[in-house]
Amino acid sequence: MRIARFLLGAALTTLLVASPALSQTIQINGAGATFPYPIYSKWFSEYNKLHPNIQINYQSIGSGGGIRQLTNQTVFFGATDGPMTPDQLLAAPGKVLHFPTVLGAVVPIYNLSEIGSDLKFSGETLAGVFLGKITRWNDPALAKDNPGVTLPDAEITVVHRSDGSGTSYIWCDYLAKVSPDYKKTVGVATSVNWPVGLGGKGNEGVAGLVKQTPGSLGYVELIYASHNQISYGAVKNLEGEFVKATVEAVTAAASSAASKMPADFRVSITNAPGKGVYPVSSFTWLLLFENPKDKQRSRLMVDFMKWALSDGQKFAPELGYAPLPQGVIDLELPALAKIKVK
Repeated sequence: MRIARFLLGAALTTLLVASPALSQTIQINGAGATFPYPIYSKWFSEYNKLHPNIQINYQSIGSGGGIRQLTNQTVFFGATDGPMTPDQLLAAPGKVLHFPTVLGAVVPIYNLSEIGSDLKFSGETLAGVFLGKITRWNDPALAKDNPGVTLPDAEITVVHRSDGSGTSYIWCDYLAKVSPDYKKTVGVATSVNWPVGLGGKGNEGVAGLVKQTPGSLGYVELIYASHNQISYGAVKNLEGEFVKATVEAVTAAASSAASKMPADFRVSITNAPGKGVYPVSSFTWLLLFENPKDKQRSRLMVDFMKWALSDGQKFAPELGYAPLPQGVIDLELPALAKIKVK
């Protein structure tokens, strides 16, 4: 009996030494987009409840910062709302894979206490504001978008991101599609040269500036508008409908994504066709090296991603995100097998 207990104890000791994940906390660090920060925080907390020895830490520093830190290998994974450019992919020390995690919406937020109803914005009008060509709230373009609404004769204070931002990428991607002038003057990138406005760091910074600046107009991810109780408007889609951002309207924007999804998942769904579509919608991506040096963390992140693509999706709607279409998930699961875990 003593021999049996001794052998059992020795076996357990060997198992613990051979599998440090069972005996110590493993930290996995990531950084990037502020757009998905609320859902990622929820996911990492829930996953930790299932695996108490795995601690996934995430810094909400903007998509540009996440791409830089991943490239510099100061974090194990990155996150972005704007796909990495060909130059960024070439600059990385290894092949980087993009994995869509959820869908979200970027909304125009404003501070006009005297307006009781929700405002409407066409893409052309928003482009004019962010180009500095529409400077007052009672401009004819805004009046045309909002018939019957008495708009104040007040200056518009434009608020945009000051940091490299996937939220800016989505916003610019949409405006560039509806305004050739915007595409030529500002362009589409995570960091652009803004013609006008004040800069705020992160979705949090933009929301804070708009909330404290009467007459301001900015853009944030939907949950930041809801959480901060800031008014946000409906945006005109390709069908000519003014649509407010909802989980259903974002899902509608991605409805055809699976059939048109490229192999690397780097796709834009802004200004998508279809009834009921919210036009400033996008996937957000988690970035992983295909062949990372740390195989243990690689295995754990692959397992986390499988959980996020299955059980994790149920947490999306309560935080203002749309779950991924099943067709996209069905494409992603085989793609995860490309990551070297041994």
